[in-house]
Amino acid sequence: MTAKEHNEFYRFFHEITGEAMLVHSEYHEGLLESAYEAALTYLLRQKGYTVEKQVYLPMFWKDIKLEQHYCMDLVVNHDIIIELKAIKNIAKPHRQQLFNYMHLTHKPFGMIMNFGAESFYSEWYHRHEDGTIEKINWRNPIEEFIEERMNKNF
Repeated sequence: MTAKEHNEFYRFFHEITGEAMLVHSEYHEGLLESAYEAALTYLLRQKGYTVEKQVYLPMFWKDIKLEQHYCMDLVVNHDIIIELKAIKNIAKPHRQQLFNYMHLTHKPFGMIMNFGAESFYSEWYHRHEDGTIEKINWRNPIEEFIEERMNKNF
């Protein structure tokens, strides 16, 4: 997949992140997650996204529904889980929480966003059908072009 195709396929990550950056630039760090959640939900809905807040995720032991459940912060367009944080730094347990939600629901896309630091931070993930989770980065078409040219010259 070329950089252009890659970026087009994952364009929604870029668009959602842009809206989250607007929220952070307006509110900055220091608020509760719920404040960022409300503002991001509003902006995404204004852009035409379907947004569900605090989505209930039941737990099962084999076929028995347990009295425990999880709550996903946002689910966008029925297949993108967004886990919101308002903390200093994202760490492995925060990523694992998102990955567990992705595995339990089989939803293909996940984002973790942190509004709690001076600068907004996000990570993007794609869960493939085989269950592997890949971190997604925005690719620079110019760098890809230069790399291709260099490979042809050698």
